[in-house]
Amino acid sequence: MSAYLSNRVAKVKPSATLAITAKANALKAQGVPIVPMGSGEPDFETPKNIQQAAIYAIKNGQTRYTAVDGTLDLKNAIIDKFKRDNNLDYTQTEVMVSSGGKQIFYNLCQAVLNKGDEVIIPAPYWVSYPDMVILADATPVIVETGLEQNFKITPEQLETNINKNTKLFVINSPSNPTGAIYSKTELQALASVLKNHPQVLIISDDIYEHIRWNNAAFINIVMADNTLKKRSIILNGVSKAYAMTGWRIGYGAAPGLIIKAMKKIQSQSTSNPCSIAQAAALEALNGEQNIITSMVDAFAQRHEFIVNALNSIDGIECPKSQGAFYCFPRIKGLIKRLDLKDDVVFSTYCLENLNIALVPGSAFGAPGYVRFSFATSMDNIKQAVARLASI
Repeated sequence: MSAYLSNRVAKVKPSATLAITAKANALKAQGVPIVPMGSGEPDFETPKNIQQAAIYAIKNGQTRYTAVDGTLDLKNAIIDKFKRDNNLDYTQTEVMVSSGGKQIFYNLCQAVLNKGDEVIIPAPYWVSYPDMVILADATPVIVETGLEQNFKITPEQLETNINKNTKLFVINSPSNPTGAIYSKTELQALASVLKNHPQVLIISDDIYEHIRWNNAAFINIVMADNTLKKRSIILNGVSKAYAMTGWRIGYGAAPGLIIKAMKKIQSQSTSNPCSIAQAAALEALNGEQNIITSMVDAFAQRHEFIVNALNSIDGIECPKSQGAFYCFPRIKGLIKRLDLKDDVVFSTYCLENLNIALVPGSAFGAPGYVRFSFATSMDNIKQAVARLASI
């Protein structure tokens, strides 16, 4: 059957996070008590006011196609959000809505990348970035960072990796999988490099914008240096901040020419995002925002506990996160102590012997690490740490 498949699909790796989740679910179906530490979605319920907005939309006939790039009301709410939260001005032709934040990134890659183009992606990275670049026939250029530099790309690394083929630079802050956050000074230093290379587009993945406990106001690279706005794309969505992962609504802002091209791609793939989910997202952006504060407070408490607990285990080095709901410890000492091959084998060991679902760091371009998601109950976190401490 492989003769029927395209060459491009062979280049794409299966999602490690989905693979771990599938295996964990299969074990759970067999009655195995799996502790879920791999999933990147809040364990909170979508707020009631958002649910009610969706129900109202269904009852009032908002069940037909919308504009490909989203309803007028939702696009206006997105424009208002960028002004309110980020002091950035956009127009109707500079924003679009998609079926999740992932589709914004995919649309962008398809709209701007050609064969031979290069995309700079700091590692650790979100698992889908490189493969979506590959699907656009471009080449991901992975720049390794690590615990010693707080998982952040330096201006020197960025400068070294830019060449005439560089088309796009990806930055994600707060980060999945590390929870690292770039400061204003760090972003301005990166911006200084990028200003010398006007051919390079920038995408700022801000999906975890509201999930932070570093006591500093949120800032992205466009806010740090507004001169980059004319060649920057901002990716965001309602999945993480409003516990709406299954609703599948993401959005982006960019220069009109780029949004127009991304809209063209979307029109020939999914067309418009779900009309009901758009109505729910409208309420999320315009409605009461206290739900974010209560969730973040819970994540901060869980973060403090899990970091301290992991650092008490021989062979684990776990830096503090600043946002998102992940920690990304180095486990090379533990791998050696258990006489295992690598982080992939370690994650399998944890699933099969300790019944803990984790994602290996290799999936994020960082061998020797593992991602813990604390978007789960404190009880689950305590169980996972106790099982790890027992080995």
